[in-house]
Amino acid sequence: MQLEYILQTEGLVIGYDHDNQWLYVDWRGEHTKESSWAACLQMLEVMQLWHCEKILNDNSSITHQTAELSERSFGWLEQMRLSGLRYMAWVYPRNFPARKPSEESLQLIRRPLVATFDDVASACLWLRRQQNTLR
Repeated sequence: MQLEYILQTEGLVIGYDHDNQWLYVDWRGEHTKESSWAACLQMLEVMQLWHCEKILNDNSSITHQTAELSERSFGWLEQMRLSGLRYMAWVYPRNFPARKPSEESLQLIRRPLVATFDDVASACLWLRRQQNTLR
């Protein structure tokens, strides 16, 4: 994975993976509801500039998270879709207590298509199989 770094903060690194033609979002450390929302807004800003169809959303390096999917999250996903997102591979944090409610909520979303994974390798494999329409 050859990344062109776009944004680097203490809790979030976003890069463009030229080999796979997707954004790689690496969440790190502890995240509260507030820091998670701030990171989501940063992702949206990057999407509005890069217009990628795919995102590998890697949460595996999160050490603690208190955020859950909410109505605001669904509005954010719609804004991401309007910015070009078609597929998101979401790698869960190692300890994510809201997994079951998140899975149930994500089943209601058709676009963008969000698939969840326990590891980055499986997420990459799935994301590679999704067809780009712009390239």
